[in-house]
Amino acid sequence: MVSEAPPFWWTKADWRAWSLSPVSYLYGRVAGRRMARKDRPSVSVPVLCVGNFTVGGAGKTPTALAVAKAAINKGLTPGFLSRGYGGSLDVTTLVDLHHHRADAVGDEPLLLAREAKTVISRRRFEGAERLVAEGCNFIIMDDGFQSARLTIDFALVVVDSVRGIGNGHLVPGGPVRAPLDLQLRQMSSMLKVGNGPAADALVRRAARAGRPVQVANLVPMENSDLEGKRVFAFAGIADPAKFYRTVSAVGAEPVATRSFPDHHYFAEDEIRDLLADAQKHDLQLVTTAKDRARLIGHHGAAEELLQQLAVVDVEMVFDDPHAPAKMIDQAILNCRNRLLSARRAFQR
Repeated sequence: MVSEAPPFWWTKADWRAWSLSPVSYLYGRVAGRRMARKDRPSVSVPVLCVGNFTVGGAGKTPTALAVAKAAINKGLTPGFLSRGYGGSLDVTTLVDLHHHRADAVGDEPLLLAREAKTVISRRRFEGAERLVAEGCNFIIMDDGFQSARLTIDFALVVVDSVRGIGNGHLVPGGPVRAPLDLQLRQMSSMLKVGNGPAADALVRRAARAGRPVQVANLVPMENSDLEGKRVFAFAGIADPAKFYRTVSAVGAEPVATRSFPDHHYFAEDEIRDLLADAQKHDLQLVTTAKDRARLIGHHGAAEELLQQLAVVDVEMVFDDPHAPAKMIDQAILNCRNRLLSARRAFQR
């Protein structure tokens, strides 16, 4: 999988996208065969996958956190299953907030582990089994929709309403991870994030395919201390512009911004530059919770930056507040039917 999304992916398809069409076609054939596999391993508890159509962020992690909170409210014991992208560990690991740093387990698992038990594993089935052994009776898989490594009982696909699916081409000519028709057939429901127009065509296609569409928005958590302040906003996420809009939404004035690649680990000189520029112009440094997670546990300039840093965190708020609970119920029902079918097949 391509780790960084080229800017041309998010504009109208041009010669770069079209020139890569033969490679995109081959990529789509392989990805499509993988998604269409029926012999996926399965576990004894429901698995709800939060994925997206494309490479890059669409709001999966805040969505997964919202689903976990709804599961806890229903009396379940949810657990997160993540690949641990950006981390160095290649063994199945239960994330320990008091022990692990982002460079070992990835930044997103550290955010997820604040809400529920979180396991990172490049082998999805093995990670799911670990969560069951840890006492979890509901698994929320962060990403992995296009993978064939674990049976999914409910697939919620998140799409950003501002960026949509970019130029609509498959990797490497565009950001789409697998043939779109197949992804639409495999998903259980779509979550449109925000009120932009870029997801409208997808919403219509989902409706024609008989798939329900939910709507939600990323809402900033309480940041009253930033209102009216002149800030220097920086972010190393898939769509930094989204974060800068959020900074403005909390009443701050982003005088300067600096963008880094997604999951970027800040070098000492980069941190020193941020600190110096903020001090020179008397600006408050502000970033995302994910970026802050990658700074925790380091010393020197990183520790100094943490002491001066403000964080704008967000949460996913569904238009229908009951939507997460309904999706959880459907995942549980689908799991029961799956286990019953397997039992009947075994008895024959």
